Amino acid sequence: MTQKPALVPKELIVPFILITSLFALWGFANDITNPMVAAFKRVLELNNTQASWVQMAFYGGYFTMALPAAFFIKKYSYKTGILLGLGLYGFGALLFYPAAAWESYGFFLASLYILTFGLAFLETTANPYILSMGPEATATQRLNLAQAFNPMGALAGLFVAKQFILNSLQSNATDADGTIIFTSLDDAAKAVIRTADLLIIRNPYVILGLVVIAILVVIAMMKMPESKETGKVEFRATMGRLLKNRNFVEGTLAQMFYVGAQIMVWTYIYQYAEVLGISNADAVNYGYAALVIFLIGRWICTFLLRYIAPTKLLTIFSVLAIIFTAGAIFLPGMTGLYSLVAISFAMSLMFPTIYGIALDGLGEDSKFAAAYLVMAIVGGAIMPTLQGMIMDIGGVGYDDTLILGVPEVNFSFILPLACFVMVLLFSLRVKKVEG
Repeated sequence: MTQKPALVPKELIVPFILITSLFALWGFANDITNPMVAAFKRVLELNNTQASWVQMAFYGGYFTMALPAAFFIKKYSYKTGILLGLGLYGFGALLFYPAAAWESYGFFLASLYILTFGLAFLETTANPYILSMGPEATATQRLNLAQAFNPMGALAGLFVAKQFILNSLQSNATDADGTIIFTSLDDAAKAVIRTADLLIIRNPYVILGLVVIAILVVIAMMKMPESKETGKVEFRATMGRLLKNRNFVEGTLAQMFYVGAQIMVWTYIYQYAEVLGISNADAVNYGYAALVIFLIGRWICTFLLRYIAPTKLLTIFSVLAIIFTAGAIFLPGMTGLYSLVAISFAMSLMFPTIYGIALDGLGEDSKFAAAYLVMAIVGGAIMPTLQGMIMDIGGVGYDDTLILGVPEVNFSFILPLACFVMVLLFSLRVKKVEG
């Protein structure tokens, strides 16, 4: 009887656990940051466009560093790439300490930007590293197991954002009528609250930075597999082949639009809820619901993909996303908010499916192609800023004016809708080619 190959060889279990923990670490960073757009807006009295620069800094770091990370791990070992990623991650998080002391929004943005340099290194390095930790026959199972810890980190990030930041911000306090007190205070009183609230925002990031540095020390001391990306870097030849591959080029663009839509939906759920009289802290519950629905969708899609072709399922889910987004725009009250949460179910299939289609058949070129798909996360930097500009049309509030009969916060979701249309067009084109 033939024995099945081990998922992870015994001698690699500890290194596997350490690298798997990184998937939770970047999930935590992603989802503690989404509510910070609304938090910084109130504490620092920003308009929506200015507040959206949180996401511009966060996801812009991915765009900046993904390709250098691919070159780095091509030349050096995976372990070295992981250590550099953790160093940048921890350093960026610790920079929240001086940023809060100086009460500088620009300093906070720079800290997030540097933090995501580290995340780009980790995402570009950890996935292939996990694949290399054992038999090729179990590589996909191994990566799926590691990726299962990413949403756990994301849920932890949302929990910390709610319990230790949003619930504690004095600038979120309301009077008996539900009106925000902070906006009516004089400058001196606002300054006192601003100082206290920035310290509240600072503390979880500083603690996170210390945890990341501790993990860096452990991995540095641990004997890790020495797998590395070997071979000469032939960047020009590789790019020539990639640019001729229509699935890769269109898939990278589709990924950019998808990530932009995802970040807009998960970032501005707090502003959407606020118009309905729901506080930022309570709106986190709808963020939880969206993430749980997203995870359920992932499991359902994993089952459905056994019977339905990926491109066909991507087409169906793109149509669902368009319908739910239209509901978030035009349906009144809580029904619109429920429709906004439901978009997460439709999004659950998109990232891995687009990723797989774009890399299919690329062979060795997939190493650099994967870096470009990480760079496509820049959609999460650009799109939320554009959505913030739409919400600023009538003023710094979210319902200062009506557009097509709905508040500007509702209408702003026309951008995610357009992004899902682009994903639909990509799926239809690939589906047509597949026949």
